Amino acid sequence: MTSSTAQDTAAEELLLSYGDRSTVSIATGEPRPISRVPSVASVITADEIAAMGATDLDEVLETVPGLHVNRSANDYSPLYVIRGVVSQFTPQVLVLQNGLPITTLFVGNKGNLWGGYPVEHIARIEVIRGPGSALYGSDAFSGVINIITKAATDTPGTEVGGRYGSFATQDLWVQHGGHDGAVDVAAYLRLGRADGFTSNIAKAAAGTSGPVNMGNDPVDGNLDLGYRKWRLRLGYKLRDSLETGAGIAQALDPVGRQKSERLTGDLSWIDPHISSDWGLGFTAGYLQYAQLIPVDYQLFPPGTNFGFGSTANGFLGGPETRERQLRLSTFATYAGLAGHNLRLGLGHDDLNLYWTHETRNFTYAANGALIPTPGGVLVDFTETNPFLRPHRRMIDYVYAQDEWNFAPDWMLTAGLRHDRYSDFGGTTNPRLAVVWDAAVNVTAKLLYGRAFRAPAFVEAYGLGNPVALGNPNLRPETNRTLEAAVSWQARLDTQFNLSLFHYAMQNAIRTVPNATVGSGSTYANTGGQNGRGGELEVLWSVSRTVRVSGNVALQRSIDEVTGQDAGYAPHQHVYLRVDWLVANNWQAGGQINRVAERKRASGDLRGPIPDYTTVDLTLKRSQINAHWDVTASVRNLFNASVLQPSLAPGTAIPGDLPMAPRSLYLQAVYRL
Repeated sequence: MTSSTAQDTAAEELLLSYGDRSTVSIATGEPRPISRVPSVASVITADEIAAMGATDLDEVLETVPGLHVNRSANDYSPLYVIRGVVSQFTPQVLVLQNGLPITTLFVGNKGNLWGGYPVEHIARIEVIRGPGSALYGSDAFSGVINIITKAATDTPGTEVGGRYGSFATQDLWVQHGGHDGAVDVAAYLRLGRADGFTSNIAKAAAGTSGPVNMGNDPVDGNLDLGYRKWRLRLGYKLRDSLETGAGIAQALDPVGRQKSERLTGDLSWIDPHISSDWGLGFTAGYLQYAQLIPVDYQLFPPGTNFGFGSTANGFLGGPETRERQLRLSTFATYAGLAGHNLRLGLGHDDLNLYWTHETRNFTYAANGALIPTPGGVLVDFTETNPFLRPHRRMIDYVYAQDEWNFAPDWMLTAGLRHDRYSDFGGTTNPRLAVVWDAAVNVTAKLLYGRAFRAPAFVEAYGLGNPVALGNPNLRPETNRTLEAAVSWQARLDTQFNLSLFHYAMQNAIRTVPNATVGSGSTYANTGGQNGRGGELEVLWSVSRTVRVSGNVALQRSIDEVTGQDAGYAPHQHVYLRVDWLVANNWQAGGQINRVAERKRASGDLRGPIPDYTTVDLTLKRSQINAHWDVTASVRNLFNASVLQPSLAPGTAIPGDLPMAPRSLYLQAVYRL
């Protein structure tokens, strides 16, 4: 092989580490060039995920401009913070799997018993920063994340992989893609085990300092079948023996064990050219989710006394839920009008939290204090004093969207969606976007959108706990966002993407003092939040073998009630990555992630949350004996102290939530 040919091969291999980032479907419902879609969007491909040495979805999302991964003390569940929007469970980001919501009904996010998400079976991740309710309805508030799993074409052949690393992490998976006659088949199965890191946390509520509890036993499976215009996808996600992080009540819990089980399925038929001008498609989606507590939570340790006595085993409780969701949708596209591309759709969602169950060894005083049951025995309160009763929500919706090429180099996208909820009525949300190809290498956008978030079931119907009672009269949160964006291909090897935004949240769902129930509180629509900022992304191919990418995100968000910083989100977030083709079949990569200027919310008198900078390194050797790929990674190389904010106002957890110290992973994949 000549030197020139070797260099060309190396350049092609480096390009593969980024994959096809040029198109995105999440913004309009159909594949479009990312520079021209009517949204601010990002794409991360499977090859890019592998190149960065990521082992979990959260590590990938942290690289997206304007997106930061906070943590909840409750289970250490990840909170996806886009453009400064943070709340207790942060349900303001819609997470999709293959275009369908994986939202759970109880708290309105992807589920607190999340336990991580593997990346080996992900084909690509598409992210919208900004509103998406005109297409996706509720929760597409500050952003939308769509996880697209691998089909047969994404994983040809069979591979077996394994990973071993810090914190007793062990993963084993098998993945296959191929054909059985006319049927395309992709399958994935992963078994895991992890003790999790054991960083010490400051004294928690009514407790003592000690290590967080992070272990779990995961199982993941997917089956993807394609036949002509039909596609069937089935998924399974089990998190067993899941520990409670910093504790459900922000008191360390070495006893409680949780289990979440998620079954997903979708059947779709799509013909984009059923006639010369028309396209047609429909999807039926199903989700079954269970949140189970095999060993009751130790909400507060033995000896805790709120003025009504203590118990020998501490205060124990075990709230459990089961839900099923059925989503039916259909759409039609029409291109028979010159310069127009119309998309019309309608759908029906049947969301049923059909079972709740709770045992505990306490009752509540009017102010929310815990009163032990006689002898501290566990009592089944499912019928007499439950945290929540079963509820069912029906949603019917219709939407229309037009992409109008009204002049050379100009595209206007206008969309409108109306959702009708069985419990609180209707909401209508528009979008408007102008995209201008200002030059061959420059595209500019001006975007406006309105989004909403429907109340979660615990917010609308929560019972039993006077600390946070539900309110069936809640209305949706709303968000209006104005954005401007420019994409500039400065040279063949250099690209800049700049976006600026301003948003205004209204009718925020928060807890307020409840005058009728002691000193407790209830959920209410109160106040709002205004934010502004920008994101700059740079992609630079330095040479045939070196590529640099990075982004800077700045934001300021103000609570309109207090006039103070909304809190807990970074004002500055900087990410830098370098990929280097060292030699044929050898690739090295490194990334730097800096999170800075995180303020406390009004009323939280603690000092600013410490800044941090982490460095990760990855070395990959591929095609060993034509079959093996081996990857070694170190995360947080310099063992930086990483803290994510505890949202309590300095009383439950005086400090913040420690994250993992330096960790090492070795991964091997064998392709048959």
